[in-house]
Amino acid sequence: MALTPRLSAILSIMGGLFVIIINDAITKWLSGDYPVHQIVLVRSLVAIPITVLILAPLEGSRIQWRTTRPGLNIARGVLLAVANLGYFLGLAALPLADTMTLFFIAPLLITALSVPFLGEQVGWRRWLAVLAGMVGVIIILRPGVSVLAAAGVLPVIGALAYASMQTIARRLGTAERASTMALYLQVTFMLIAVVIGLCIGDGRFGGTGDPSLDFLLRAWRWPTSNHLGLMIIAGICIGLGGYLITQAYRIGPASIVAPFEYTALPWGILLGFAFWGELPSAFGWLGMLLIVGGGLYVLYREQQGATT
Repeated sequence: MALTPRLSAILSIMGGLFVIIINDAITKWLSGDYPVHQIVLVRSLVAIPITVLILAPLEGSRIQWRTTRPGLNIARGVLLAVANLGYFLGLAALPLADTMTLFFIAPLLITALSVPFLGEQVGWRRWLAVLAGMVGVIIILRPGVSVLAAAGVLPVIGALAYASMQTIARRLGTAERASTMALYLQVTFMLIAVVIGLCIGDGRFGGTGDPSLDFLLRAWRWPTSNHLGLMIIAGICIGLGGYLITQAYRIGPASIVAPFEYTALPWGILLGFAFWGELPSAFGWLGMLLIVGGGLYVLYREQQGATT
């Protein structure tokens, strides 16, 4: 069966999110020893040559620095930096699965934004599938428990920035290559990390006792060989994952691609259990079933060629 652009977009978002979750787990693992901007800088220094030397040639030519819409590409980079800061600062204080759950407001926001800003049509069946996924998120979140602490606001802010970034990516459409868009993201990441490091990287504001604040304000330090290896792996993951996610939103409608961001949640739960002993409750498993079920239904409707 030949891959349609929409099905290719779905497979790209699922593969990209898988490697991104590995990056998330590594970042959480290192959050008690290094500041977030140092980790982001090392990641970008690894991801940029991967994009230039490996991913760009896959598109048939060398990397293209020139872009017809530099402003939108830079805006995407800034928004993704805000999304990452919100997500990772929350991740330092919250369990991996809880942080991901809060961040999963983003796919619903993307679907909602795709209607007024992109003019895309979202049929009622796909709306129901997305809402089923959101019900699953609410079941896992269980409003009123401790996860809705102050740190929980940070991933929500990150989710809003992420949804805005992906809406811009769809607006760019096929006018830009995925490798060019991914490269602009990583360069923007690197510049922002350097600026933050120069301003507060000496650690003079650290030692607050708050995991999220200390992850931002901690002093830079030379990583151990093991930790440096983990940062390099994170850079490989972010380079490949960023490219695949960018490609997904470039070639597929946001309303189709966005629900499949929920498929990252099972991976997050599995990694949370493997590294930190975090095991979902019965509510968690029920919520995950609804989330994955909603995404699979959207895939089924897509394979049937339905527009509703």
